[in-house]
Amino acid sequence: MTTVSSTVTPVPPALDRRLGPLDGAAIVVSNVIGGGIFLVPAFVAQSVPHPLAMVAVWGAGGVLAFAGAMAYAELAALRPRAGGEYVYLREAFGPLAGFLTGWTSFVAGFAGAIAASAVGLASYLSRFLPAAGDTTPLLTVPLGLLDLVVSPQALVAVLVIACLSGVHMLGLGPGRIIQNLLAGMKVALLVAFVVLGFGLGEGNTAHFTTGGAVSPTLWVLALVPVMFSYSGWNAAAYVAEEIRDPGRNVPLALGVGTIAVVVIYLLLNLLFIYALPVTEFAAVDARVGDAAADRLFGPRVAGPVAAASVVMIAASISAMVMAGPRVYYAMARDGQFPAMAARVDPRFRTPLVAIAAQGVWACLLVLSGRFEQLVEYTGFAVVLFAGVAVTALFVLRRRDPDEARPFRAWGYPLAPLVFAVASLLIVLNALWRSPVTSGAGALVIAAGVPVYLLMRRSRARAST
Repeated sequence: MTTVSSTVTPVPPALDRRLGPLDGAAIVVSNVIGGGIFLVPAFVAQSVPHPLAMVAVWGAGGVLAFAGAMAYAELAALRPRAGGEYVYLREAFGPLAGFLTGWTSFVAGFAGAIAASAVGLASYLSRFLPAAGDTTPLLTVPLGLLDLVVSPQALVAVLVIACLSGVHMLGLGPGRIIQNLLAGMKVALLVAFVVLGFGLGEGNTAHFTTGGAVSPTLWVLALVPVMFSYSGWNAAAYVAEEIRDPGRNVPLALGVGTIAVVVIYLLLNLLFIYALPVTEFAAVDARVGDAAADRLFGPRVAGPVAAASVVMIAASISAMVMAGPRVYYAMARDGQFPAMAARVDPRFRTPLVAIAAQGVWACLLVLSGRFEQLVEYTGFAVVLFAGVAVTALFVLRRRDPDEARPFRAWGYPLAPLVFAVASLLIVLNALWRSPVTSGAGALVIAAGVPVYLLMRRSRARAST
């Protein structure tokens, strides 16, 4: 008698699909609303010195963000995989295009923003714990081209990154609880600020009718910083592989999250104008949020404002810690990132290595002090890759016209076309107005090309 044995190949663990639409919307809100809304109005007011025209700029930016969100919604429902625009660019324009957006996300887009936010959190925390803002070097580690400088502020920032990375390593259960809690607190604090500001604050409605002449050209240029403030509306697309019923819930998460951000941004700008004449915005050293709070409630609110800022920044860091590693996980699965990053922990169902890699790099950026340059250099790339990803919608519709689409972008083709054109104009404006800075960013992106070629060669050798 012959015994036939069969070998069963174990199925590697997959990401845990347990997020709902509100979870995705919370990620969007947390990722978008950071320090930009409290800083950017000052820069907008310099170009648009009239209150109603200034609010209109933020409204136009919100419309563009929503148009982009709806385009991403169709793409994410069509390709409900981790990675966001990495997936869309790879499928529409080839693996190099996908790699470059993922490369930029890792080197600067997520890690740099996380590092910058963590240092900002430490700065606000210093109001209650003075050592948290101390930049005195405790230890310097020379590494040739750069030095790693350990200071109390850097240690606090590293601790924040490590703690939030650790939480998100433990699975979507703890991760979503912390994320939703922080997002809920952020929204509650902002709503309370608006309600109390209009209800009890010492503002003046006459500020809404006081302002200067507005140039149409400058009004359009003001969209540049506004669109940067809205960046992050695509955050739910990065975790599409972990959202239940993605054909329905990813578009819902993107839509609800983006609309919530637009409403909050408009209300905050109205409150800022109620507190301060637009003509005074530029004189407050860009900190319009702090100046408005001081004008509305007096200096006694400095402590509560700092505490609220800590919570809101922590929410943003948490969202980025959650979203970013899904890009590297997707890249590793396609052989475009070290293979270890594609491993999913069988117990926690999270990409532990990808989360750890991002956390370590962000911590190194904190210690090196290079995060500010990276974020500044590659800021335009956020708009660039989002615009290119939206054009992928046109490519995939033309190439696969009969493919089932659980969701179709609202306003197609006009809305995504306007978004793509606006993104292009913003990028060109960045290159024209800041050629050195943007050129440095272009070099950071271009540095990904030899890395891609090395990864491809290594993959080819491994397959032979």
